[in-house]
Amino acid sequence: MSDLNVAPHEHGVLRLFQLDMRPEEAKFLHEPGAADQILGVEGLDLAQIDVFPVSDLEELGLYGYLNEGCGIPKDQLDRDALESVEGWVMVVRSAAFQGRAATLRPNPKMRLIGLYTEEATNWTGGKIETDSAKPFSAPQVSTQDDKPRRIGSAMLAVVALLVLGGILWLIL
Repeated sequence: MSDLNVAPHEHGVLRLFQLDMRPEEAKFLHEPGAADQILGVEGLDLAQIDVFPVSDLEELGLYGYLNEGCGIPKDQLDRDALESVEGWVMVVRSAAFQGRAATLRPNPKMRLIGLYTEEATNWTGGKIETDSAKPFSAPQVSTQDDKPRRIGSAMLAVVALLVLGGILWLIL
């Protein structure tokens, strides 16, 4: 897979671009259609695209942003290379493509720094061995306590009938 080809239904992939442009141009990428134009793709979800100056990350840095903020495993990141990035960057998550296949044709003012995959959640689990996980391990509930509830319901019905009878007596 080429870094600039987006597979249909791609999930958990993040593309990081360095922007070689003036701050005004980079800020403009927040406008509808601007990211589409600079990446050469139509219909991007702007909520899945971040454009910011690396200096905004302060001590966290680009390495920390990708690792701690985006869930990219450390073994995919080159700290020295990321610390050398200056200026403005664009982060494009695969969700920006809304499940569609695409081929990116980035503007010459953009340079792909890297393609990263978020750490996937492992949903598999082992067999649960505890007694409480066994079928029918909960204490069985006795049905003998059912009688007081029936008496209470009957009493409520009698009171309701008396109130209804009193209302009818007042009306007539």
